[in-house]
Amino acid sequence: MVHQTYIADVLVVGGGTGGTAAAIQAARRGAKTILVSEFPWLGGMLTSSGVSAPDGNELEAFQTGLWGAFLQELRQRQLGGLDNSWVSFFSYDPRIGAEIFADWVQELPNLHWISGQVPLEVFRQGDSIIGVRFADFAITAKIILDGTELGDLLALADIPYRWGWELQSEWGEPSAPVTFNSLTQKYPVQAPTYVVIMQDFGEAIAPEIPSAPNYNQSQFTGAWDDYGAETFLNYGRLPSGLFMMNWPICGNDYSEGVGRLIESDVSRGEFIQESRWHSQNFAHFIQKRLGRRYGLAEKVFPHTSTAFALHPYYRESRRLVGLTTVREQDILPIAKGRVASIFNDAIAVGNYANDHHYPGVQFPLQPKSIRWGGRWTGTPFTIPYSCLIPATTDGFLVCEKNISVSHIANGATRLQPVVMGIGQAAGMAAAICVELNCQPRDLPIRKLQTALLEDNRSKALIIPLFNLPPNRSDWRHWQLYYLDNPQAYPVSGDCPDSAFDKALIQESNCFKGIFYRLEQQEYKFTVTAPATYQGQNWQLVTLRSHIDEQLRAYPHEQLVTLWGRYNRSGNWLLVEHLNGG
Repeated sequence: MVHQTYIADVLVVGGGTGGTAAAIQAARRGAKTILVSEFPWLGGMLTSSGVSAPDGNELEAFQTGLWGAFLQELRQRQLGGLDNSWVSFFSYDPRIGAEIFADWVQELPNLHWISGQVPLEVFRQGDSIIGVRFADFAITAKIILDGTELGDLLALADIPYRWGWELQSEWGEPSAPVTFNSLTQKYPVQAPTYVVIMQDFGEAIAPEIPSAPNYNQSQFTGAWDDYGAETFLNYGRLPSGLFMMNWPICGNDYSEGVGRLIESDVSRGEFIQESRWHSQNFAHFIQKRLGRRYGLAEKVFPHTSTAFALHPYYRESRRLVGLTTVREQDILPIAKGRVASIFNDAIAVGNYANDHHYPGVQFPLQPKSIRWGGRWTGTPFTIPYSCLIPATTDGFLVCEKNISVSHIANGATRLQPVVMGIGQAAGMAAAICVELNCQPRDLPIRKLQTALLEDNRSKALIIPLFNLPPNRSDWRHWQLYYLDNPQAYPVSGDCPDSAFDKALIQESNCFKGIFYRLEQQEYKFTVTAPATYQGQNWQLVTLRSHIDEQLRAYPHEQLVTLWGRYNRSGNWLLVEHLNGG
């Protein structure tokens, strides 16, 4: 029975990465906003699902919007910095991430956050969604956003969605299968992972990790054979002796009967329980093999089993049938280029390499990785506003992994930073729709794009350019220029002006040594000073475009003075400043 009905301008259901960003942005724009989350932490993949070593949008030029602001907050709050793991340039204690989102919500008087609730029913009026019922209250709003982890509002509202694979005949995607087969049947979506945080107890003996039901050590045998134990642990190393266990090779990806996630509440609960047992068994296996120095982390997540995330890390959900569908072709590099083509209604940017998870299966995909800054990164691509809008339903937007995207392209659009950008754009769009009293499909796209570019708190890029960091004085000019002149968008991903802001990052340290060019975009550095590191050999990497240019031009076997941050897990020096450059 509904005991109370709330009225809002904007309702966001789901407190994941996209939903949290959407609610914050809508409220900052001035809309009366309600955010309803299932869990006591906001942030989803970045916090409550434990993936506190995010991938994608790592280059300096792509650290904009709420994603860039989140990184700035982490740098200020995370003692010892973010250079802890080798899977990510930003690894942090998930408790700090949750604090940041909670603080951002708390400072907004027009944002009401309700936690511990899931949607039960969606109210319709003709072709429009007008409200959502929860256990003992309902909320009506002018614009409603689905920010749930699995696209639950799509199902409740009978909005058309996709689940599973599309064949090559659907859109001509080069990596899509020609016919359905045993892989597409067994794994309709990518495998989720129930993240568990382990801890290095040092000289102490960690409590024994019991095995869970159906323990089978052969599932994990060989997990780190190609890496070694230390490198394996450093994959997701966090501060304070913590390790994020989100390991795809004979690890804790789990996908047995993954279709149960959308069949019923009971079947979803069964799958979640099994995936958590699977991660417990992986942790048990690690402890058995590597010793009682390693155990389950203590007091990380706010529930009884404090080492286990609040919910699985879902890589894929129900996917909207929208006005536009992002396909594999839309995220791949254009001919002889380093970037994908841009959508006219672009509202967010991603650059992650297309990556699919199916336990025990190597699924080949058309490559979209490029060498940049002494390392591999991904081809930048854009997300169109029209993939957030249902084909036939009004009053509604999606803002998570549930955008209108193919199964193949979802491998690149699902990452935390791009979903955060999608959420920010969706929240901005919802607030402007309220201001203009219009439907999302009728919102003038340039008004939304300009609002994102000019946001006074967290301006967000729309056009990806490697050499255009957000602190450049001409940043807005070049963003608008390529929106107005998409035919001029350079295949190199570099705008013609190369006036860089070369400000030194405060945490940088000075190092001297010999520079070696091993091959194009691969550099080695032999340290001569300081004495602590003398004789060590490190990889040189950078996230800054002007440093990338300098490294490409620097003479082989020359003395060099660098400023940067050493990452022991990755054995690399993240270069922020090179000689006088």
